[in-house]
Amino acid sequence: MFRYREEATAKKIIESLRAMDLKDISIMHVCGTHQDTLVKFGIEAMLKDVGIRIRQGPGCPVCVTTTKEVVEAITLAKSGVTITVFGDMLTVPTPIGSLADAKAEGADVRVVYSSTDAIKVAKDAEKVVFMAIGFETTSPTTAAVLLDDPPENFSVMSCHRILPPALDALFHMGEVKIDGLIQPGHVATIIGLRPFDRFSKDLKVPQVVGGFEPLDVMVTVYMIAKQLVEGRAEVENEYSRVVRPEGNPIAMRMLEDVFHPVDRNWRGFPVIPGGTLELRPEFEAHNARKVYEEIIAKAPVVREDMGGCRCGEMLRGIIESKDCPAFGKSCTPKRPMGPCMVSREGGCNISYRYRQE
Repeated sequence: MFRYREEATAKKIIESLRAMDLKDISIMHVCGTHQDTLVKFGIEAMLKDVGIRIRQGPGCPVCVTTTKEVVEAITLAKSGVTITVFGDMLTVPTPIGSLADAKAEGADVRVVYSSTDAIKVAKDAEKVVFMAIGFETTSPTTAAVLLDDPPENFSVMSCHRILPPALDALFHMGEVKIDGLIQPGHVATIIGLRPFDRFSKDLKVPQVVGGFEPLDVMVTVYMIAKQLVEGRAEVENEYSRVVRPEGNPIAMRMLEDVFHPVDRNWRGFPVIPGGTLELRPEFEAHNARKVYEEIIAKAPVVREDMGGCRCGEMLRGIIESKDCPAFGKSCTPKRPMGPCMVSREGGCNISYRYRQE
């Protein structure tokens, strides 16, 4: 690990970037872990000093999950269904409270660390729903438990997202300048490099799949800058120690067997065509939206924007945490106004944790 954090190497990369004499280069990443590395190790500021601005995109799974979906889970919990969920989802605020609030009021809401943990809960609870969030990185684990003859009382509320359609939406909306893309290494571990090809071929945007250590990120940025200087637009792989060009065919086959893409909203976005994974009809017996359709239909209709929270704009790369007037004041990790302050992968939470007093 330590060889990916060598200060001398980092300085050489910065000097090489400085020598390129870059002017107002805007590179977007779509991964909360990349944002954590950029801020924690001061890389964001170093890159800004050599003419490179790093924008955050929709790379936080908790953050892109809509208020509507959280409200539906709360409604199920209050109706007597046991909700299993990853810890970061617990305190995401909605107009009717959070899952943590529902738990405090007596609902059976349990934090799990994996889909297999959720299956274990189904052994001692009557009705169990796993609120499944995450991109292509975690969705295969949900597919795996559904392919392994799950208990009859177990169902899944799929909030899984697919990353490439969100990038399509960003380019279509055209709200921000994107000169290059840092693609997330963990997603590419599953889907490989090919799904990103069109952004380079059609839009002439340089891309590099990057790892998560400081030097991974810095080398990734250098590779993108080199493409820009040389007038190239390709998909390159900095994270070759983990990512194969073809991805993980077994995991992809599992996804295809269990899910199909549907058109749904993401937080901060309109409907993204094919951007969300839903269970195929043959898995309807384990689809919470089908099993508990009547209960979910009673969920209150809510607004997605939460009283001044600008998380949606952050997810589109328009603003940074410091641009939100609520950041660090009325919105803190203890009293979050939105998921970007709740999740450890959220931009506001990261900025707050590493802020300089």
